[in-house]
Amino acid sequence: MDQPPPQRRRPLDPAADEVGQRVRALREERGLSLSHLARAAGVGKATLSGLENGTRNPTLETLYAITAQLGVPLTAVLSGPATEPEVRGAAVTATLLEVFTDSDATYELYRLRIAPGPGQLSPAHQHGVTEHVTVFSGVLRAGPVQEPATAAAGGHLRWTSDVPHSYEAIGDEEVQASLLLRYPTKTDRRR
Repeated sequence: MDQPPPQRRRPLDPAADEVGQRVRALREERGLSLSHLARAAGVGKATLSGLENGTRNPTLETLYAITAQLGVPLTAVLSGPATEPEVRGAAVTATLLEVFTDSDATYELYRLRIAPGPGQLSPAHQHGVTEHVTVFSGVLRAGPVQEPATAAAGGHLRWTSDVPHSYEAIGDEEVQASLLLRYPTKTDRRR
């Protein structure tokens, strides 16, 4: 009995296919093999292949590791801000609100929700990237793994995120916050 040809698995999330296509295009533009990018980003080759084929929903941590190695902001692989793409990590859910640029940098503005419980470790971004978090509710501990800081509602945290950093809701309340990432242009490394 003839079996039908194998079919490509459908994406788990409709946006996963678009994200995967963007990752593949950026990787190929840079002349990187799948193996090289996977190794440099610290993700499994099967994970990267599944992401590029749209058969795996990437986590926030995975996307940050990959985009850091590609030298691009996270939004380079997400769909446009009008659709408010959402990415999830171990504890953080980030919804892209806006992307804007000036002569010195590209900025990404996100709405964050950090679930109570175990925190989330985020990989280092490109050199000079900074994060600015304003907490609206809950208590957040975040920043470089070696020196996290704490902020309650109304507080603000800032750090250079070209090192591994973490996010953790302190207590039983979900943290609601905004996150502004600043990706300096190659010529602006002073901040």
